[in-house]
Amino acid sequence: MRSPARSLSTAVRSLSDSARSLSDSARSLSLSKGHRVAKDHRVVYQVASLALQYPDDTLLAQVPLLDAAIAEAGSAPSNTALRRLVDHLATTDPDGLRRDYVDLFDLSRRHTLYLTYWSDGDTRRRGSALADIKALYRESDFLCDTRGELTDYLPMVLEFTARVNPDGGRALLIEHRASLELIRIALQEKGSPYADALVAVCATLPGDAPPDKASALALRPAPPAERVGLDAGDPRLLPLFTTTEMAVLKDGPPRRGR
Repeated sequence: MRSPARSLSTAVRSLSDSARSLSDSARSLSLSKGHRVAKDHRVVYQVASLALQYPDDTLLAQVPLLDAAIAEAGSAPSNTALRRLVDHLATTDPDGLRRDYVDLFDLSRRHTLYLTYWSDGDTRRRGSALADIKALYRESDFLCDTRGELTDYLPMVLEFTARVNPDGGRALLIEHRASLELIRIALQEKGSPYADALVAVCATLPGDAPPDKASALALRPAPPAERVGLDAGDPRLLPLFTTTEMAVLKDGPPRRGR
């Protein structure tokens, strides 16, 4: 029997609860002898999820907890990259942070955090890709209250991976590796500190990071050809009545000669 659906909401969930859970997650990755559990990147995903969101007062108040969680998670390259971004959030004027965030993510698509935009643009395929992600959320018994965000919004995908379904979420990140790398490269070309969040996430995925945009584009699978309408000969295109039947319907049955 499936458990009742629970709620996952990046837009309205408590940042304090999520941030406080980071230290517990980081500590759980350390074994009693001081060894660290391999290939468990939940802290990276949760910190990146929070750091990529709008830097309001509530989020900025949690920055010390983010820093503590990264410190406990170790010195892997992904953690080092995140530490740089968290330091930026901690030391930059809040008003400046907010202006930069809006300019970077809200006023242009050049750095958009919606994964399927990078793979499917505004084609019909994107709707199908978004539906697939929504189905993954539902299969995990979590209802996603997006508050206007699409299901491919990267902070939401990262939180889902960190807190709900690590295996399914990681598979989703690998599936959209090209999109992640394209966002990373776009942010690095802009010189944005937010690039470090993408550097950290990509460092947790298999394979080397592509060195340039062309290499990142090559990671995308060939899209299926879009088809509009129905094929010629499809039974749904055939008339419901023959010509003779249509004439009968229009003029009535033929009359016999007098």
